[in-house]
Amino acid sequence: MNCKKLVPWATAVADVLAVGGVLATAFTVGRVIGAQEAARQAAISPGIFEGHGDIGSVLHAGSVDYDASKQTYTIAGSGENMWFGKDAFHFAWKQASGDVTLTADIAFLGKGQQEHRKAVLMVRQTLDADSAYADVALHANGLTSLQYREEKGAATHEIQANVSAPKRLRIVKHGAYFSMWRADGSGEFQLASGSTRIALEEPFYVGIGVCSHDADLLEKAVFSNVEEKSEVPPASGEGAATTLYSALEVVTVASADRRVVYTAPQRFEAPNWMPDGKTLLFNRNGRLEKIPVAGGTPQVLDTGMATGCNNDHLISPDGTQLGISDNSQQNHESLVYIVPIGGGTPRRITQKSPSYLHGWSPDGKTLAFVGQRNGDFDIYTIPAAGGEEIRLTTAKGLDDGPEYTRDGKYIYFNSERTGHMQIWRMRADGSEQEQVTFDEEHDWFPHISPNGKWMVFLTYDKSVSGHPENKDVMLRLMSLKQNPLSQNPPKETDDTKARSASIKDAKITVLAKLFGGQGTINVPSWSPDGSQVAFVSYHLVPKP
Repeated sequence: MNCKKLVPWATAVADVLAVGGVLATAFTVGRVIGAQEAARQAAISPGIFEGHGDIGSVLHAGSVDYDASKQTYTIAGSGENMWFGKDAFHFAWKQASGDVTLTADIAFLGKGQQEHRKAVLMVRQTLDADSAYADVALHANGLTSLQYREEKGAATHEIQANVSAPKRLRIVKHGAYFSMWRADGSGEFQLASGSTRIALEEPFYVGIGVCSHDADLLEKAVFSNVEEKSEVPPASGEGAATTLYSALEVVTVASADRRVVYTAPQRFEAPNWMPDGKTLLFNRNGRLEKIPVAGGTPQVLDTGMATGCNNDHLISPDGTQLGISDNSQQNHESLVYIVPIGGGTPRRITQKSPSYLHGWSPDGKTLAFVGQRNGDFDIYTIPAAGGEEIRLTTAKGLDDGPEYTRDGKYIYFNSERTGHMQIWRMRADGSEQEQVTFDEEHDWFPHISPNGKWMVFLTYDKSVSGHPENKDVMLRLMSLKQNPLSQNPPKETDDTKARSASIKDAKITVLAKLFGGQGTINVPSWSPDGSQVAFVSYHLVPKP
């Protein structure tokens, strides 16, 4: 028989027979191959996920071991890091659309060699190493944060939680916003982060993963009680039932990374930074409260009869007094008072109302405030000891948010005299008023850093009127380092034109994209060393 003429299946049978097998063995081998393929498919699609694999460049292939009886996922992952502009880790994933909630208990296996090995709950645009994403990352040392990359190839940032090593974690995608939640001792979920806004296209990837934070290592973590829920976003509108959460945060200017100090399912507003750099002040329910920057339980300050304190308050330059705006008296229109820093009886400053305090001169002698007089909102000054108010602005349109520079020479403010709200500045006596920002958005509440090199301010979309609450906003940072605004204005016409051009070219960057507006950053909120800014972000969570 000429074996070269055998058909392929006959050749296979002949090979089996040649080694002492039988024809039946060929079918047995077929059944074994089928079982191996089934096992392979089970490994690729573990549990509720559709697949898994290494993301980015890794030296050691990762794996997922799914225990169907316990419904646990043991993930082994390598990878140098999940940070900067690219990631390296092992990821079990499924595709999803709409609003997403992913929840799990997370525990690392073994002592490990890297305190920053990470186990994550993630929502990711693609499986590329530099994809846009948001995740809840639990580090082996207990650090827990909401990490995010806003767009493909961008730098990674984070919002650190105010708790360490929570057992049960959740990432929530609601519209374009991502937030981190953790279960307390009773199993109830509490907000553990501010939120960030990232525009992902549908479908996207949802899953769990592990990064060893050392390219030479494989590290393992176990994910249990894993729950994933995807749903069509509920219809929006004034009738939608929601719970509002507030998050007091600080952002580091050099990195744009954020950290949560305090969260609560209530509205609170407008943080000031105490001169010691260790305490923050904010208002809630008509009272002022203080809390350590490191976190803790807020304490209510005694402000006597002033029980209607609003979000326009600040601390004197010497740290001994507190300036407040309160609407509990006289027709319930805001008046300016001064109170001892530790609390006490308010001393009334403004006689006319409404008046809203925003600035205190560096020498402590003068207050700058916004007053509504004869239907117009303008900027005024008044002696801190009391006396007559002086009107500084007369232009048509709202002027608001006056704040002194640290040298006392200028007052920055926002004005809509050009047709939409922009940042302006003037000499402390009201002279030489000039525009600072030139864009299509609406800019509010300028705050100058202690060294005079930076200005942080709040930006609304151009479609928004006023400074309402619960809007998509940005905290933006403008460099004043090389800007002639930091110098005495020249008198020559040509120099003035060049100076104006330089102002328009001043570099502006985004510190944070958040849900907020009114109450986010109404008053001075730079840390004394100029490295951080405090603010409040908000969350509207649909009720079940």
